[in-house]
Amino acid sequence: MAAKKAAKGGAGGAKRGAAGGAKAARGRAKPGAARKRLTPRAEKRGLAAAEVALATSAPELAPLVAEVTGAGGAALGGYREPLSGHALLLAALPLDAVDPTPFQRDLSPTHAKKLAVKIEESGAYLDPIIVVRGADGRLWTPNGRHRLAAAKVLGLRVITALVSPDEQLAFRILALNTEKAHNLRDRSLEVIRMARALAKRDAKARETDFAQEFESPELLTLGAVYEQESRFAGGAYGSFLKKVDRFQARPLAATLRERDAHAARLLAIDADVKKAIEALRAKGFESPYLRAFVVARINPVRFVKLKKGDDKPPMPLPAALLRMAAAAKKFDAGKVRERDLALVAAVAPAED
Repeated sequence: MAAKKAAKGGAGGAKRGAAGGAKAARGRAKPGAARKRLTPRAEKRGLAAAEVALATSAPELAPLVAEVTGAGGAALGGYREPLSGHALLLAALPLDAVDPTPFQRDLSPTHAKKLAVKIEESGAYLDPIIVVRGADGRLWTPNGRHRLAAAKVLGLRVITALVSPDEQLAFRILALNTEKAHNLRDRSLEVIRMARALAKRDAKARETDFAQEFESPELLTLGAVYEQESRFAGGAYGSFLKKVDRFQARPLAATLRERDAHAARLLAIDADVKKAIEALRAKGFESPYLRAFVVARINPVRFVKLKKGDDKPPMPLPAALLRMAAAAKKFDAGKVRERDLALVAAVAPAED
């Protein structure tokens, strides 16, 4: 009897399990059902289609047309940008008339070659680059470095471009650059180069004036590190820096000198972290998360949880670096257990 009940219960459980599995499968069949939908803005804004149209003979385009023709290019058409109404010129420009911004990420020859191959395969070069007037009087593209290089690989004479009179666009547009996915090193180097360029242009410019362009303060510090050591594992220090690094309401020239000093301290800390990693390996620990583990152990603010909206750091960055440096020198590999590493592996950030 008990066996029959067990069998019946087992069969019922199997049926319920199958039904539950089918229900779960149906639920999985609509992965977007539980996601929040985008809510269109109720109030419409920007220009109507008829307002966007703009002839190349329009007075507001005259300076851009003159600049393009002076560079050996040709004005193809004009329009008003539909959000703000600013005049833009569509133009064909000789490749040697355009340079990438000097603070843009480094060129990846591999990516440029792959891009050239894909353009060749498609049989069409479709995406115009953005062009503005640079500080040196030449034309700069803040978002087309790899497309410009690919055009040169293909041997093109000209490239199509959207020319804007807004020179500051060169600093704002980097956040929209999706031509080649940014990694932490790329973004940090762009930000520090941008900051150095802005400091030269305006001695009174402050970090806080460009918080939107810089995105996050730790990118400035990491950028200064990457300038000195391109193979630095910045991802391991991201959590620490996010808690203690803040934009300064002081001139960039002064804060950049401080960030260079912070970068030197971080590199010294990382040298001791490398020694700790070697000590752990000598004890038989082999894990891709050794660096993340050591950095987490020496992080003086690892147990601090920032409250939402609270922008005050738990301690100033110089003090945090000083404590981290002391902890790195005192790190004892003999006190590490295997289960400690397992816990870090579950939450460790990806390294760049």
